[in-house]
Amino acid sequence: MSIEKTLHERSDSKCELCGATNDLQAYEVSGSITVNSIDAKSDDESNIILCQTCSSQIDNPDKMDINHWRCLNDSMWSQVPAVQVMAWRMLTRLSAEGWPQDLLDMLYLDDAMMAWAQATGEGAKQGDSDDEPQVIHKDSNGVQLEAGDTVVIIKDLNVKGTSFVAKRGTAVRGISLVADNPEHIEGRVNGQQIVILTQFVKKS
Repeated sequence: MSIEKTLHERSDSKCELCGATNDLQAYEVSGSITVNSIDAKSDDESNIILCQTCSSQIDNPDKMDINHWRCLNDSMWSQVPAVQVMAWRMLTRLSAEGWPQDLLDMLYLDDAMMAWAQATGEGAKQGDSDDEPQVIHKDSNGVQLEAGDTVVIIKDLNVKGTSFVAKRGTAVRGISLVADNPEHIEGRVNGQQIVILTQFVKKS
């Protein structure tokens, strides 16, 4: 079965963002999504079906008709991950308008989907020029770390200012992220709160 036929069946031959039925075509949602630790890139998961109006405005932000995107109020609740990701990206792009930010506040994406949504850098340019860019912390395997995660130390570490060594295999629970340094996290080891380099831990 062709990708477009699969998408037509999934969407009931309607644009998966605005519901239009004319000039439909497959549109690849760039980036990737991890599902159960498997990189899922099958065509039906990484593509959505869009009308010409939606696809042209996505690719040409200068032609954006803001009111057209009020359709996201409905499509953001789609059960299709790629549709949710594209809805998040468009709402983020339009968030300065007010109402898109209200919808963003209601739209929940899990960690894997958020990583996919942010893969294009969408959101990094939002807000005032004085805003600091988002700092992303990743472990030794490139897995994104979040505050509250448990990590495991992968090599013996001499802890500065103390007389003990943080041993390889030690689990550090409830980590916190150092906001201005993507290479540093904090956690409690041997009863002491220490700073640990992300390159020496892996997410548990």
